[in-house]
Amino acid sequence: MTAVRNWVVGARLKTLPATLAPIAVGTAVAHSLGGVDWWRTLWTLVFALGFVLGTNFLNDYSDGIRGTDDHRVGPVRLVGSGQASPRQVLRDGLVLYALGLLAGIVLTVTVSWWLLVLAVACALGGWFYTGGSRPYGYRSFGEISLFLYHGPIAVGATVFIQLERVPALALAASVPVGILVCALLVTNNLRDIPTDRAAGKITVAVRLGERRTRIFYLLCVGGAFLTALALAFSRPGVLLVLAALPVAVFPIRRVMSGARGADLVAALEHTCLLLLAHGTLLAIGLAL
Repeated sequence: MTAVRNWVVGARLKTLPATLAPIAVGTAVAHSLGGVDWWRTLWTLVFALGFVLGTNFLNDYSDGIRGTDDHRVGPVRLVGSGQASPRQVLRDGLVLYALGLLAGIVLTVTVSWWLLVLAVACALGGWFYTGGSRPYGYRSFGEISLFLYHGPIAVGATVFIQLERVPALALAASVPVGILVCALLVTNNLRDIPTDRAAGKITVAVRLGERRTRIFYLLCVGGAFLTALALAFSRPGVLLVLAALPVAVFPIRRVMSGARGADLVAALEHTCLLLLAHGTLLAIGLAL
């Protein structure tokens, strides 16, 4: 049971909306423009989950051996807490990457060789986020990388796998998803400002400070709704995302009220719920 528990902790399953929302939106775009091959959808999920969950383990490994998670306030990390050895966590991450690569090879054979290039890009992007001698996640590039990987790249690739082209609608629909995924990271990094600063991890939140980071979070959430509503001019069904507004109330209140440390964990969890609600309604609206 220890191995299963460690896997659940390392995989960070509560953050799955960051992976599922862009795939749902991309699939909805493909459905509205031509159709969906559900076998391709299945392999897309395996591809994405392999690299995203694998990256979670590799981030745990890299942050753990650097000592970044030694005094963590948020959810437990395996290496930093001593619940698993660095070697075990690294192994689990690489196994998941291998699964993602396998799915990438299948999609390469059935769709396009460009997807193998994407698989390599995902692997390198995931590893160097916190790994290597100069991890870009320690140099304030976390938000922009999450926006790109979980926004235009994830949505665009999902549509490409189905239609073998990337229409403008796919890129437009990717923007609100990418922005809201950024809000997740902003919440996480707001909570970790003291420990990240002490560990030399210079995130955007460390640079901005608490007050401006809270405003940044509000802008991300608001921007996700505004950019989604802009799609309503061509896809009126997208107005459904307004039904997700009540889900935004709690995390916005928690962040803007000055909550710190462990009190921000609930804000992070509710931002995940917001992403799930927003992404689901956006996908339904696009499919209509």
